[in-house]
Amino acid sequence: MKKVLLIAALTAPLLTGCVIAVSDGEAETHWAGNNSSWEKHHQSNRETIASLGLDTSYQSVLNQLKTPDFTELLKKDGDVYQVLFYATQSIHSDSKTTKDECTPLVFKNDKLIGVGDSIYNSLSAI
Repeated sequence: MKKVLLIAALTAPLLTGCVIAVSDGEAETHWAGNNSSWEKHHQSNRETIASLGLDTSYQSVLNQLKTPDFTELLKKDGDVYQVLFYATQSIHSDSKTTKDECTPLVFKNDKLIGVGDSIYNSLSAI
């Protein structure tokens, strides 16, 4: 019995140094640097959003940025509010886009009235 314990004690440190690395490629493709497609897409969205002016039409924005990642729609006192969310930064490494990784574009009656979390959060007061 003492021999078995002695052998186990002597071989345990040799086994603890073993590491097996398994990858599905997500880390390499998602976080691979400036040339990845998601980073280019986010940068393109940021550049297009930065060039938008107030009162830009809803359709014009859709033509430039295409399909949003998320949308919200609200009608209050005869005014229609539409919020388009476009991915502009990656926060989570799960390869899924969430609203906190997006920039909201807020429209009132088909005209852009603001961009960003401040204007989006002000909708709750409406």
